Amino acid sequence: MTEAPSEPVRCDVAIVGGGLVGASLALALAHLPLEVMVIEAVPPLDPKQPSFDAKTTALSNGTARIFAGLGLWDEIAREATPIRQIHVSDRGHFGSALIDAKEQGLSALGYVAENRRIGAALWRRLSGVARLQVRSPATVSAVEAHPDYVVLTVQESTCVTRVCARLVVAADGAQSLVRQASGVAATRVDYQQTAVIARVMPERWQDAIAYERFTPDGPIAILPAPEGRVVVVWTLAPLVAERVMALPDATFLSELQDAFGWRLGRFVSVAERHSYPLALTQASASSAPRVAIIGNAAQGLHPIAGQGFNLGLRDAATLAEVLADACGVEATVDVGSEEVLQRFTAWRERDRRLLIGFTDGLVRVFASPFAPIRALRSLGLVLFDLSPTAKSALSKLSAGFAGRLPRLARGLALTRDAHAKVSAP
Repeated sequence: MTEAPSEPVRCDVAIVGGGLVGASLALALAHLPLEVMVIEAVPPLDPKQPSFDAKTTALSNGTARIFAGLGLWDEIAREATPIRQIHVSDRGHFGSALIDAKEQGLSALGYVAENRRIGAALWRRLSGVARLQVRSPATVSAVEAHPDYVVLTVQESTCVTRVCARLVVAADGAQSLVRQASGVAATRVDYQQTAVIARVMPERWQDAIAYERFTPDGPIAILPAPEGRVVVVWTLAPLVAERVMALPDATFLSELQDAFGWRLGRFVSVAERHSYPLALTQASASSAPRVAIIGNAAQGLHPIAGQGFNLGLRDAATLAEVLADACGVEATVDVGSEEVLQRFTAWRERDRRLLIGFTDGLVRVFASPFAPIRALRSLGLVLFDLSPTAKSALSKLSAGFAGRLPRLARGLALTRDAHAKVSAP
């Protein structure tokens, strides 16, 4: 029997969603004079936790610096695979390009890490945070806005708790209940594509090279993974993807071989396969009264450029810095005030808008069946490969389009009174 709601539990910041982005924000706020609560539907260590599954995520250098600032990077890096080169090609056309980390003065262009490893590192660190409350498994069933606070109705296993927060952070995914309840609409553009993800063992040892291979059926991204394996992200039309998912392993590998080619030799085995539909989702605003919207609740991107999580993590790093600066100005600051949220919204607008536009443009250009566009993109790849300036600009893409980046993404401590560099790649 469910107990009746009691007196509200009060906090400064309630983060709804304890996945990779929400948990990172909670850790970033750990040293601020704020009472923080994380509300998460699935316990972090539960095998069914969707944010911390066996899938992999591409981490930019900016993301590595953020994790270093949170004290996590050394642990994550031990099991992350660096990307030292990116090879881009267009099947059936002459255009190709190679981006090399050494040429850009970088130790790596990015890294690939398993979500569950990142999640485990995050939650180990969060378990020692004194001013953090975690309610999980718990779901938010109602959001009630007031001028000075927001009341969340939180359903736990046998009771209902009312949580009163100065600021609520929507980090609860693309179908965010908090975003919807706050009156912020979201658009969804269905790309009519499905991503098939698989772990594959190639004949040749994969030496820190990522491949982006554009084909008439959709792009194939191949990312390096531990022990010589690779992670394949194969974009296909929905019905084709459904058929490919049902293929026996040998037939699956044969069709993947035909589509990708022989740069890695023969594909000899495949482990688990997953698939999910691809769409661009975008919230109409980054905030609402006393609500900040971050991560997939704010935007969901096509994986073609591998920047979705990196963009969401910059949401969290920026919000953490805005709150840190506000706390430094006034001990009794109202962290959910209109002024604080306006600063967060203005700061994130450019980065979000330009990266979303860049990713969506890539999808449309490389999905076009028109011969003149296909010829132009092949020529574009050749010209790109001949331009050190263009390569340098693209290698810096993952730092963001934001102009001024948050301190954590620049390798600095979160608060202004601690500008020392943190240990980061």
